[in-house]
Amino acid sequence: MARIKTENRPRTMTGSRLKVIKCQAAVAWEPNVPMVIEEIEVAPPQKNEIRIKVIATGVCHSDLYHLFEGKHKDGFPAVLGHEGAGVVESVGPGVTEFKPGDKVIPLFVSQCKECRFCKSPKTNLCEKSWSTERYAQMSNTDTRFSCRGKPVLQFMGTSTFSEYTVLNQIAVAKIHDDAPLNRVCLLGCGISTGYGAAINTAKVEPGSVCAVFGMGAVGLAAVMGCKNAGASRIIAVDINEQKFEKAKVFGATDFVNPKAHKKPINEVLTDMTNGGVDYSLECVGNVAVMRSALESCVKGWGVSVLVGWTDLHDFSARPIQLIAGKTWKGSLFGGFKGKDSIPKLVLDYMAGRIKLEEFVTHTVSLEQINDAIQLMKTGGCIRTIVNVSK
Repeated sequence: MARIKTENRPRTMTGSRLKVIKCQAAVAWEPNVPMVIEEIEVAPPQKNEIRIKVIATGVCHSDLYHLFEGKHKDGFPAVLGHEGAGVVESVGPGVTEFKPGDKVIPLFVSQCKECRFCKSPKTNLCEKSWSTERYAQMSNTDTRFSCRGKPVLQFMGTSTFSEYTVLNQIAVAKIHDDAPLNRVCLLGCGISTGYGAAINTAKVEPGSVCAVFGMGAVGLAAVMGCKNAGASRIIAVDINEQKFEKAKVFGATDFVNPKAHKKPINEVLTDMTNGGVDYSLECVGNVAVMRSALESCVKGWGVSVLVGWTDLHDFSARPIQLIAGKTWKGSLFGGFKGKDSIPKLVLDYMAGRIKLEEFVTHTVSLEQINDAIQLMKTGGCIRTIVNVSK
């Protein structure tokens, strides 16, 4: 790991005397091209902002989506990564909730606690989030990063593929001092997303029958959520049968490979469950699978939740699916209000109520970030942890 350089860094860790930090980061200069480890400049935190030393980060499918699928020309150059954890290095004026040394998790869904969405128990959206105006680009134009004299965007407002990053305090959750950062970083996106989709969005009930489509980290977390909610039967659906043993660890009771059947998967599940499942969760990000998940639900009360991230294609279904009483809904970040909920999830992990260790299959350094991307692209991992800083 390259040594961190600072420019006349002062003893004080707050206020206007803070200087630019030069550090290592993985920069995505353009779509469909491997990231490059560069020395970037990270500006001091401004009013209400926090500069964080990133210790560890997971690699999530949304990072791949932006680089290889979304490919929006105005979303580059950027530092990707949004599933991280670290330590507060310094704070800007107006920050009272955090101090240097605090362990934190950056949030790609902010919680200002003042807007109409934050005040509503019906949603975890926030009007002050980066996503209110630039969903396609997946970043704000305002950034604290620069490289080779050019501004570099902060992906999803977080950019955890950098040794240092800067966020507004409304997008940071303070966590327990004893939390292992190389595990709880996974709560920054994937695990919270799948787990919350089951318990918060679907609201899985005890004794119910569930189907989860896609056994990546998000899908496995959804399986865990269904189990913790008391589901009596959890059907794991994936075309990679090697993932079924891992699914069993998280609570899956049945396993179906759609390619092993001549019938469409919705018909297979309907036959298995006397008319359909009570809850289905699509954790792939594929519009055809989204329709199959809906059609796998029982009429009258079946609930299907879209969890997998995509914004490339329209999705569709026959109106009778909803007229007959099914519900089709979506879930972002598992419905969790980040500043309130993520610290509690960290405590749940530390108390053994949710799993994190079992998701981790690989660990790499920041210099190996493209290897981690390739592992996910080929389905060779569940979650890879990137050790960003020492």
